[in-house]
Order: sequence, then structure tokens, then C-alpha cells
Amino acid sequence: MTDHIYSPGPTPDTVLSADGRVLHPPTGWVLLPPGDAGLTRRVKAAGQFWAVQEKRGRKIFSQGIWADPALIQARRAELEAERGTESFAKKKQADAQRRQTAQAEYVEDFQAAVLSFLAFHLSHTDKATRLSHIVTEHATPVGSGTVARTQRIPLEERAEAAVIAWMRHQTTGYDTMVIPRVKGKRREVRRMLAQRSQQLLQSYRRGQPPAPDCPLQSALLPQPDSNAP
Repeated sequence: MTDHIYSPGPTPDTVLSADGRVLHPPTGWVLLPPGDAGLTRRVKAAGQFWAVQEKRGRKIFSQGIWADPALIQARRAELEAERGTESFAKKKQADAQRRQTAQAEYVEDFQAAVLSFLAFHLSHTDKATRLSHIVTEHATPVGSGTVARTQRIPLEERAEAAVIAWMRHQTTGYDTMVIPRVKGKRREVRRMLAQRSQQLLQSYRRGQPPAPDCPLQSALLPQPDSNAP
């Protein structure tokens, strides 16, 4: 099997090699778009292909693979036949149940980690519970792309980062700030706001009554239902 990885070319029927050359896929080949991981894996395992990947920031996104259309069709037919069996349906259902169970367990563990990080005074237990629920609900959905979904740092660090990120958007003016496009400036602003958020959290840990204009208390107020009549 020959494996070639390219970047998208200037036109839909071209690719860019690592050295910047514009290339056309072999005559007759077609682009199999991303979306069906099972089919893509089978085509890759069965013969020659050109993979097209696009880098955006630190992430790499597949743009599909070029391959012989006869090969793609043959593997698609095999896959569709397998997916039509009862055993496949049962396996798919079992896999979905496993994922659902794992997600529910992760949500529970994550909320516990958020509560542990908050460590609010007993007089603010209700606020800690509400804040942990809001942050967890925002950060843990599969595919959300938040720090809670990364496996690169421990759960405790994910919980802390998720709280600080939520507070940055909900208790500071970050979203409306005009930040100069200077390298490192946005990171500097985030670090400053994180320090403010930590100071605000400390007041709740000490059991101090919130000020009337406390941004965290305001952010924790129940939001009106936009669908209500």
C-alpha cells in the first residue's frame, strides 16, 4: 500500500505536496469525502490512496481521500452488506450504550472535580452546586471542543480551566474587549482576568457575603426562558 498525504490544492481537482508542488491525482481517481470513517479505513487498507488534510491552528482536519472509484464502490458494498445484518445492529446498539454510560460517568466525575476546585464555604453551598452544574453542562458535551474534553491534562486541571474559562466569558468584559493584535497580548489579558476570577472565588471560599454588584452572583441568577410566552 502506498500512503501519500497532501494539503488541499488551489482547485478542487488538485492537491499540494509537502514541497509546494501542485499535483493532479491519478487519472480516473475520485475524492471520497470525510464522514464515513469505516469506509475510509477500508479503502485505505485495500489499496493506493492520496489523503488530503488541512491544518487549522493546532488541529488537522481530513478533507477526504483520493482513490480508484471501483475500489471505493467495492468497499462500500461490503460495508453496507455488513451494516444490514442483525449482529451489526446489536453491536452498534451496545457500542452506543457503552458510550452513553461512559459519558454519564465522566459528567458525574467532572462535576465532582469542579465542586472540589470551587471549595466554597458552607454558606455558599447552593452557589457552588449551581456553578458546578452550569460549567459541567457547558463543558462536557461530546464534540464541544472545550478543555473538559481533552485527555492531555488531569481531570482536576480540566475542571479548574473550565471554571476560569466560563467566568472569563460570564463575569468579565472579555467578549467585548478590543485587544491589540500583538503576539502574546490576548494570553496576557486572559492571565489577568484569570487572576481576577481566582480572587473572586476566594471570597466565596472564605464565606464572605457577595457584594450587590458581584458579577458571579449575577451570572448565577436563573435566566429567563426565551421560549416562554
